[in-house]
Amino acid sequence: MNIEQVREYCLTLPGVTEDSPYGPDMIVYRIEGKIFLHLPLEYADPRISIKLSPEKGQELRERYDAIRAAYHLNKIHWNDILIEDTFSSDQIKNWILESYNLVLNKLPKRLREKYQ
Repeated sequence: MNIEQVREYCLTLPGVTEDSPYGPDMIVYRIEGKIFLHLPLEYADPRISIKLSPEKGQELRERYDAIRAAYHLNKIHWNDILIEDTFSSDQIKNWILESYNLVLNKLPKRLREKYQ
């Protein structure tokens, strides 16, 4: 999966917006203003930063060299995943959806109901 495919997939999820609050080298994807994915553009090895439960993130970091604690983000919740030629597109989409749902489920009930 490449960064354009990540972008296209994120924008298919209900209510997702994209912007670059940190400058042109970082695109973020949000649901109701809350970030669920960072897409840095400055790295030679394409990667995404996603939010996962602390347990899941730790398990994946121990299992795969291509998953690390996210740089410049809360390392308990955020994980950097190398995406190109490392994991299947379906696996990456599953992790993105997991991040999206994790953030969505933390929103107030009145906001969550818009997406159910």
